[in-house]
Amino acid sequence: MARYTGPKNKLARKIGEDLGLKTNALKVARRLTIKPGQHGAKSKRKTSDYGVQLMEKQKIKYLYGILEKQLRKLYIEASKNPTATGSALLSLLERRLDNVIYRLGWTGTRAAARQFVSHAHVRINGKKMDVPSYSVKVNDVISLTSKGSKVPLVSQAIKENSTESGWLEQKGTIAKVSRLPERTDISEVIEEQLIVEYYSR
Repeated sequence: MARYTGPKNKLARKIGEDLGLKTNALKVARRLTIKPGQHGAKSKRKTSDYGVQLMEKQKIKYLYGILEKQLRKLYIEASKNPTATGSALLSLLERRLDNVIYRLGWTGTRAAARQFVSHAHVRINGKKMDVPSYSVKVNDVISLTSKGSKVPLVSQAIKENSTESGWLEQKGTIAKVSRLPERTDISEVIEEQLIVEYYSR
């Protein structure tokens, strides 16, 4: 299963935003303005239109923890949707099971959610599911296995959880997909039109 295994803070510094890749936001914020690399702090070159589009595309990859091949595949699928391609792409990304676990507040990061799913701690409609890229559907019931609910960080997160998602109904260790996610459900600042422009060059 391919994934990025390098330093997470470096990705956030490259974009210049806290992408939620680490749980310690204060530690990330201390160096956010310093670009990675020997001459990162000195770079003042103006970014081209292509560079802006590329950066936004990279940002969404880092944010959701996916690779180029996966993102391009989702873009192709989104482009066939009768709705706006950008919004359709974000909806597909939001429906990934690892992202859903993160949105439910059961883990602190999407990377932790991905590992949690891979270790078969999650059930979909009563059946074990260990594929982080699984796309949830309306009326899918997501629950934790008994072993998964006893993982210390997860059980603590469930007790302290105050997360609310308009498209997810949640009660303890059980959640249901009430509808498909919409653009307004996404709190992160994403310029999806730039990603569409990048892929439609």
